[in-house]
Amino acid sequence: MASRVATATVRAVRGGKRLIPTRAALTLTQSAVEKVKSVLSGNPEAVALKVGVRTRGCNGLSYTLDYASGKGKWDEEVQQDGVTIYIDRKAQLSLLGTEMDYSETKLASEFVFNNPNIKGTCGCGESFSV
Repeated sequence: MASRVATATVRAVRGGKRLIPTRAALTLTQSAVEKVKSVLSGNPEAVALKVGVRTRGCNGLSYTLDYASGKGKWDEEVQQDGVTIYIDRKAQLSLLGTEMDYSETKLASEFVFNNPNIKGTCGCGESFSV
């Protein structure tokens, strides 16, 4: 069983800022790429990070980030700038067109998913619905 890597926050994309879907199900910002490289360098057994969703919170779903030692049979593989992300089968449709970012402030450091598919989020930003 893989261990948890980090927490993630959800942002619904509304208004004028629209993400344009690319060939990849998930795109990473440069800060996310650098953080993924840093996280993976701390665990030599991991070859990638695996993004998934699970039922949790007041709005339905939340993201999970785990170390991955290999690709699962139904996982989607995203490679960008030298890092590999596996997307769990259950999360693939809810992540299409999503941008993964990494944000660091005085109070928190976390991966942020800018997801155009989200219909609603909870007040704390941990769960969402599609």
